[in-house]
Formats: sequence, structure tokens, C-alpha cells
Amino acid sequence: MSRPLFVSLDGPKGVGKTTLLEAITKELRADNIKVIRLSEKNSDPYRKETMALVNRLARNPSRDLELEVCQRFADSRAWISQHVLTKQPPDSIILMDRWYPSEAAFRQMVPFAEILQLNIERNVQTPDLHVGVVTAPEISWARAAARTRGLSSTVIHQLEEHVACTQAFEHAVTEHGWVLCRNEGTIEQATKQVITEIYRVIGCPLGISSAGSRQ
Repeated sequence: MSRPLFVSLDGPKGVGKTTLLEAITKELRADNIKVIRLSEKNSDPYRKETMALVNRLARNPSRDLELEVCQRFADSRAWISQHVLTKQPPDSIILMDRWYPSEAAFRQMVPFAEILQLNIERNVQTPDLHVGVVTAPEISWARAAARTRGLSSTVIHQLEEHVACTQAFEHAVTEHGWVLCRNEGTIEQATKQVITEIYRVIGCPLGISSAGSRQ
């Protein structure tokens, strides 16, 4: 490939996505592959304004306001696509912490098909590999509760809401044929699954460095 391989990891809160990203990064770098870790949150120059809008939505839920939130996130991803993703080395793998698939978990009134169209219309870059990370909602809820920061969600506060967002996200993953990673066993199992999928996209057997094969 003449550009970086773009991989997004998405999922509800508490599914162990950050831990999984760290483990994947370690494995790929051990195989002499250049890994660029990015997050939608830290790459968004309009994050403050976006989250102010999300807070408004949490206080006064409405479809119009949720649609505005979706548009704002899509605009931010379009900016990241143009100004951040294009600057990355062509011989690298970009691991993105959250991208538009996560909207399937956190938006309740705007259908995901409509959200996806918003991102397409704005030329948001499509990942070469979508990975949807899930657990049974009771597991991710318990994991989140055990963290120092807790669930840390602006829009989800009850287990019932978390169950609904998990089901909606898993439905979107299945509907669009993305890779579903059930992170309910060991981190090594989940890491191997994702690494295997990355090498499949690259066209390289698992465990064999592809640093020079994607030019």
C-alpha cells in the first residue's frame, strides 16, 4: 500500500478497548512495524465545542440536538481525515481510538444509517479495518465501575442504557460486516484476533513482519 493502513477500534464504555490497543501496539512494534496511535478525542481541534454540545444534549435530549452532535463529530472527523491522517508515514499502521462506528453505541434518536451518511458526505476516511470491541454489557459495566474514573460517560448513566447501547453497537457491527472482537477472555486472545485480522488485510501471514511489503 502507498498509504498507512487505517484501523479503528470502537465499542461501548468499559469493554477494555484502551488495554487492547496497548497490547496490539506492543505486538506490532515487536514485529518491527511502525504503529501510530491516534484518538478521535485528542485529534479533534473542535473538541471543546463538540463536548459542550454533547452536554447540552444530555441535559435536554432531542432529535434535532442529537443530529447536530452527529454533524459536529462528522465535521471533526473530516478535519482529522484531511489534516492528520494524510500526514502519517505510508509504511505505518494507524490505530484510531474511536471513529464513526462508535456513534452506533452512543446515539439514541438518530438512526446509524443516517449518521453513516453524514460521514460519507463529508469524505470522512473509511478505515481499512473496523474492529468492534464488545463484552456482555454486565461485564463492561462492572469493569467501568471498577475504574477510578468510573463509567465517565456524558450520555449513559444506567445499566439499562448501557445494555441498549451495547446491543445497538453489536447490531451495527453485524449489519456492516465489521470485525467483532469479544473481549471477555484473556487480553492475549483478543489481541491475537485483531492482529490476525490486521495481517489478513495486509496480506501477510501472522508473525511475519510486513514492514517492507506494503509499499
